[in-house]
Amino acid sequence: MKILVTGSTGYIGKRLIPILINEGHHVVCAVRDKLRADKNYLKDEHITIVEADFLKPETLKNIPKDIDVAYYLIHSMSNSSNNFERLEAACASHFKTYFQSTQLTQVIYLSGITNDEQLSKHLQSRKNVEDILASDSYALTVLKAGIIVGSGSSSFEIIRDLVEKLPVMVAPKWLNTKTQPLAVRDVLAFLSRAKGKKELFNTSYDIFGPEILTYKQMLLEFAEIRGLKRYILTVPVMTPKLSSYWLYFVTSTSYKLATALVDSMGVQIVGKPSNINQLLEVNPITYKEAVELAFEKIEQNSIVSSWKDSMVSSGRLRNSLHKYINVPRYGCFKDYKEREVQNEEDTINKIWSIGGTTGWYYGNFLWKIRGYIDKLVGGIGLRRGRTHISELNAGDALDFWRVIFSDKKEKKLLLYAEMKLPGEAWLEFKIEDGLLKQTATFRPRGLAGRLYWYSVYPFHGLIFSGLINKLVSN
Repeated sequence: MKILVTGSTGYIGKRLIPILINEGHHVVCAVRDKLRADKNYLKDEHITIVEADFLKPETLKNIPKDIDVAYYLIHSMSNSSNNFERLEAACASHFKTYFQSTQLTQVIYLSGITNDEQLSKHLQSRKNVEDILASDSYALTVLKAGIIVGSGSSSFEIIRDLVEKLPVMVAPKWLNTKTQPLAVRDVLAFLSRAKGKKELFNTSYDIFGPEILTYKQMLLEFAEIRGLKRYILTVPVMTPKLSSYWLYFVTSTSYKLATALVDSMGVQIVGKPSNINQLLEVNPITYKEAVELAFEKIEQNSIVSSWKDSMVSSGRLRNSLHKYINVPRYGCFKDYKEREVQNEEDTINKIWSIGGTTGWYYGNFLWKIRGYIDKLVGGIGLRRGRTHISELNAGDALDFWRVIFSDKKEKKLLLYAEMKLPGEAWLEFKIEDGLLKQTATFRPRGLAGRLYWYSVYPFHGLIFSGLINKLVSN
């Protein structure tokens, strides 16, 4: 089959593509920005990468018309726009219009369970997308999942942050809301086995794990697995805004995503029983098994994808990385340093391991203070860390930076700052002619930007000198 995967750089898309390839299919990956596509895809003859933005219907002509099955994995969980419902509806409408004139036979849409009478805005939007995607030209299969649990998933990472950082939690009442968590492994099994299944044409099924748990029970079970003693007190009165701040300051999530999650966590997410497990021969594992499996992946350093690398965690970026790849030369402040490289391979490995649990090699406490300040003013702080300890790809999150360009062969890494700033900042590492060239560039916005640069300049001399010295030392 020739299969289209939309949302191919997202949490589910990244994990689904290898499964489809291993099954012998040709996969077309639709991305808004080719820079964000996995470099291994460029070398795989079974993968075609096309640039297509479903908010811009004129770009859809790049998608081949001989697609057999399409996975619709486009969501805007933390879109900063107030009219995300309209944007999601537009994406679905443009998708439908384009594919109604092709040979497409089946669309598989991953949605959310929407059985509660009072739905959140995001769940209502997903339900609306389902109605828009329905067509007489192709069959629509809708799989509705609840909380997805797996290494790197937003729900897993948020629960992990809460459990491992707070011995005692004074929590909102929505912790008593019921849900049916589902392992990401099982989500992928449902998705991959649904393609071409005629019994599922023009049908909708809820997919969920074997247990009904409250968020409080999920936190306590997680703590038990980690061997931690945790106490949770739920309070009857905590406004959505306070709940959002609670998640924002304790976890690695952004405030916008925290707001969206709080909006959805008050909704009971319990699925309707059906025969979908038998039809697709999927036997979902328990929440405890899903958590234990996630930690196995973490310990093996084999996390395939993380929500932190998607744009949902971005403080500033939304779409194309191309816009930021050319570092401005004029109207900017620069801190340039170079050092002779003694061991090129060692220096490159250090650069590609920077941040996260490794830290920034010099003045880590100053980086942490900068992260705390950023968090206090509504930024993302340092809590995102990084997905892999020694690999970086364009689009990856790296503490409060975003990777714009990463190529070990070219010996160049370019980062763009996603912290709250009165301007824009880049940090570039490049090895040329036996020298490591490190450049911090800041393009100020107005007087505030210039005052900011001069206020932090004394620290730059200390931090960036220490950093480059550590990178070239043996």
